[in-house]
Amino acid sequence: MASTIKDVAKMADVSISTVSRVINDSKPVSPEARRRVMHAIEVLDYKPNEVARSLVTKKSNLIGVIVSDIGNSYVSQVLRGVEEIGRMYQYDILLSSSYGDPEVEVKFAKLFSRKQVEGIIIISEILNQKLLYKLDEFKIPCVVINRFYNIEEAPTVTINNKAAAYNMTDYLTEMGHKDIGYVVLRNDMDRTNEKYKIKGYRDAMEANGLTPKFLYAEGTDEEAAKDIFRQHEEEIRNKKYSVLFCSQDLLAINLMNVMRDNGMTVPDDMSFAGFGGSSLSEIYRPKLTTVKEPYYDIGAVAIRKLLKNIDNKKVDNDDEMILLPVEIIKRQSVMDLNKEK
Repeated sequence: MASTIKDVAKMADVSISTVSRVINDSKPVSPEARRRVMHAIEVLDYKPNEVARSLVTKKSNLIGVIVSDIGNSYVSQVLRGVEEIGRMYQYDILLSSSYGDPEVEVKFAKLFSRKQVEGIIIISEILNQKLLYKLDEFKIPCVVINRFYNIEEAPTVTINNKAAAYNMTDYLTEMGHKDIGYVVLRNDMDRTNEKYKIKGYRDAMEANGLTPKFLYAEGTDEEAAKDIFRQHEEEIRNKKYSVLFCSQDLLAINLMNVMRDNGMTVPDDMSFAGFGGSSLSEIYRPKLTTVKEPYYDIGAVAIRKLLKNIDNKKVDNDDEMILLPVEIIKRQSVMDLNKEK
């Protein structure tokens, strides 16, 4: 049978209230009484009731994390940053996966509120306005991480997509490319980070005296890649583009596969650049030149931001945006045209 607080008080020869003060560190206790209480707790292997304790201390040391899909590589890397930094500060993580269902995200937010979590982190790939309203209603500090949608209603940690796209485009011009096509994800372009990537690409092209050229994709999967190739096959084979800069690594890799299936080689017939720095970009051959997003760091900075707000008792969830730097990973999928001259 599990030991109770009454057992600890009896063994330490103190009152129950004294044991409670030691456990919760709520009021001063003499060194000798504290020593006896701690000794009794160790001997009896007493485990305090965390729920009752949180009601006294107003601290549960719990962070709720809602993710779109734990099996997603991007999500798991961000989550690792959240979990490891949370552990450093003695916070436990309550994890729930919504699998992209907006109503499930709201359901878990309500559950976390009842569990008295001190903060909530959302790692999602959908735009869920109802969830953002609920988080504001609960008055629980939160941070929202979303690599597709631009979040303006809550604190977020992300990258400077405009600068990243500009830098990649500028690098491609340094490699001698002038006919640079940008492959855009069409869905919700006006609300996603695509608009910032497009601006960065366009600015870099114009700064180098080049004409922007856009190809529009309906997704990142193989079927979307096949559609792009079918629509632009003549232009591709006639060298209208020397390189395709894709807004997602997965889209770039699927396009590379489609072109290989149609008798073309990378980078001899077409160079490729991606965005994300996913593990696939390292495995595929030729290795993909890409913008590497710091997924782990995004998670680590997000929970540090959240814990700072918790310590400051800040629950208004202002729209602060933290931008982290990215890196251009230069690999074999981009041909150096300067060497051909």
